[in-house]
Amino acid sequence: MLRIHFTPRDLARTTISTRPAPAWEILLSLHMLQHTDGRLVFEDWRRHVRTKVAPDQMRLLLELTPPRGYSPDFLTPAASAPDFETSLELTLSTPRQQIRSQLDLLGKYRPASPWIRQLAQGDGASIRRLGRAMRTYHDAAIVPYWKAIGTHVSADQAYRGEALARHGVDRLLSTLHPRVRWNAPVLQVLDMHDRDLYLDGRGIELQPSAFCWQVPTKLRDPDLKPILVYPIHHAPGFLRQSSVERCKPNDALGSLLGSTRAAALDATVTGCTTTELARRCDISPAAASHQATVLREAGLITTRRAGASVLHEITQLGIWLLSGHGSGTPRDRVRG
Repeated sequence: MLRIHFTPRDLARTTISTRPAPAWEILLSLHMLQHTDGRLVFEDWRRHVRTKVAPDQMRLLLELTPPRGYSPDFLTPAASAPDFETSLELTLSTPRQQIRSQLDLLGKYRPASPWIRQLAQGDGASIRRLGRAMRTYHDAAIVPYWKAIGTHVSADQAYRGEALARHGVDRLLSTLHPRVRWNAPVLQVLDMHDRDLYLDGRGIELQPSAFCWQVPTKLRDPDLKPILVYPIHHAPGFLRQSSVERCKPNDALGSLLGSTRAAALDATVTGCTTTELARRCDISPAAASHQATVLREAGLITTRRAGASVLHEITQLGIWLLSGHGSGTPRDRVRG
């Protein structure tokens, strides 16, 4: 097992990411694409991706990301990135020596293809080819599902944040995942390689992930920023495509709130004005204003002035409802 050793300073510096990490979702989704686990959750997504990404582009990425075992750390930069483009830039600007050493390590587990050898040598054309493949894959496999991913990651973060605020870091770490054990001051992650990671005052970032499956993961290099990526709750149907043009909430939520009100709640995940809300839900501005008022009075959204318009944004309670989690849900039963 992996043993992560905390000092009092590390406990004070333990944070929970408030948003999904594009690079980690790309890497872990490539892992999920290569096996058949979680069919109820991922099978529709797998079919979609296999029809959208050209085989030659896919082959390049799969050579770097075996379904189990080591994948190079430069694919998931330790530095925080607010969006995919920033993350991609960090990956492609990784110092060539780091790329070479990490690909040499990958070569111990699988034979290196000619393209991997060129990449290891710092060949500019190979680096650009990697960038094109990652962008193509991201556009097909992640972008259509990004709203659903963000909603569920936000719901998980809200739950963890509430546990931290109400009960402290001990509760947060002891309920992180069924395959994680908190025996203060050591966090034990089962099913990972037997090693010790000493945080030495650096703290650790906890990163919820939609495509992380069964077991948490982390960067291999102990000198990089400590981060532990763990699975969110996976419910069949949560990974659905979305359209900003017209929101389509899940059937259960529509039955509870009514289809129009559920669509209005869904539209506020990314924030929207009343005019945008009306367009996304295909209703009149007056009806959109009424729906926003009902949702706001129920505590599911907030409304604030943004220049000449008002901006409607979902609350944590709204996120919990939209993602299928309630504030009273016993989340210690989460399964990855």
